[in-house]
Amino acid sequence: MATAPETADFLLEQLGGRVRLHRMFGEYAVKDGAKTLALLCDDALFVRQLPEVTAFLPDPVAGQPYPGAKPWWRIDPDAWEDADWLRDLIALLAEVIPEPAPKGRRRRD
Repeated sequence: MATAPETADFLLEQLGGRVRLHRMFGEYAVKDGAKTLALLCDDALFVRQLPEVTAFLPDPVAGQPYPGAKPWWRIDPDAWEDADWLRDLIALLAEVIPEPAPKGRRRRD
C-alpha cells in the first residue's frame, strides 16, 4: 500500500520545512541535503536503529519499510502530533547520520 499524499503533506507540515521528500515507488525518502534521514512507507515513518535514536524513542517498535529490509524503528503518525518531538527526532537523525560517500567519476571509454 502506497503512502497517501495527505500523509506526506502532514509530515512536511509538522517538520516546518526542515526536510524534503523524495518520491520513489509510491513511497518517500525523507532527505536533508544529500542525507536520507528516514523513509515514509505505508503511512508510517521508519528511522534507522541507531543507538542515539533508540535512546531517544520512548517505546521503540521495530518494523520493515518494505519486504526484505532490515528492521528499522517504526514511528506511527499518532506520534507526529507532537511537532517539537518530531523535529527533535529529525534533528538528531541529521546529526548522527553521516554524509553519503561522494560518487566516483565515471570513466569515458
